[in-house]
Amino acid sequence: MYKKLTTVIVKHPKDAYLNQEHLRNEWKKFNYINEPDFMKAQHEYEEFLSIMRQHVEKIEFLPASEQVGLDSLYAHDPVKFTKSGAIILKSGKKLRQPEAGVYRGFLQEKKIPILGELTGDAVADGGDLVWLDDRTLLVGRGYRTNDEAICQIKEMTKEFVDECIVVQLPHDQGEEECLHLMSFISIVDENLAVVYSRLMPVFLRQLLIKRGFQLIEVPDDEYGRLGCNVLALAPRVCVMVSGSHNTKQQLIKAGATVYEYEGNEISYLGTGGPTCLTCPVSRA
Repeated sequence: MYKKLTTVIVKHPKDAYLNQEHLRNEWKKFNYINEPDFMKAQHEYEEFLSIMRQHVEKIEFLPASEQVGLDSLYAHDPVKFTKSGAIILKSGKKLRQPEAGVYRGFLQEKKIPILGELTGDAVADGGDLVWLDDRTLLVGRGYRTNDEAICQIKEMTKEFVDECIVVQLPHDQGEEECLHLMSFISIVDENLAVVYSRLMPVFLRQLLIKRGFQLIEVPDDEYGRLGCNVLALAPRVCVMVSGSHNTKQQLIKAGATVYEYEGNEISYLGTGGPTCLTCPVSRA
């Protein structure tokens, strides 16, 4: 989750949002906080991309598709990459389920290896899967990821995962809101994590401390502005939505380099920060 990001998949808002009229018709259905501004969203995204291009060698863009909706902007969730290829997931949010098929076709076209795909009643989002280290996988069990998915993911990864740790997620704001495991933990180095401890199970917080992690604690007001959603571009080199001053200063004090982008339209309104906007394919 923290090694140098070398290849990433993203989707531009012009291909996810399409136009202002489409946003006007769809934002309530997708449970956005408000209607995003199409032009501002593109400007914000270009600012975000300029940071990514400074640090990431290869950026692949998902194409526009009539089969998917606004949330396809958040390229992280339909798949999860392992050292043996991609696992094609099926979102616990029904409106997002068509994204898996479009993603599969994209990966096949780009000749990016696919390890497997969830089947039957299994549902999972990429935001519920966190690599604690190369051989330890944390899986959030909540409204977006169910027990059947966890069983299938364990089976697919058994050759290279020593420990698959299930993290029970809280009800929090309810079934319609998006709470992922990655909503309250972002790993930015082998021993540094940004966390919102109020939502974190005690065992997980204790596990991180036992493993030697320094925890950057996000204050309540900054959690609401996606302050806990921090993408590592390399060890202690990270990007976050602007406006979380306290969290940013804690990261800098811990020796991190922090980049910010204005993300009201592309992140805050759809509750998807930089980790959600990006799907890491490979890290060096």
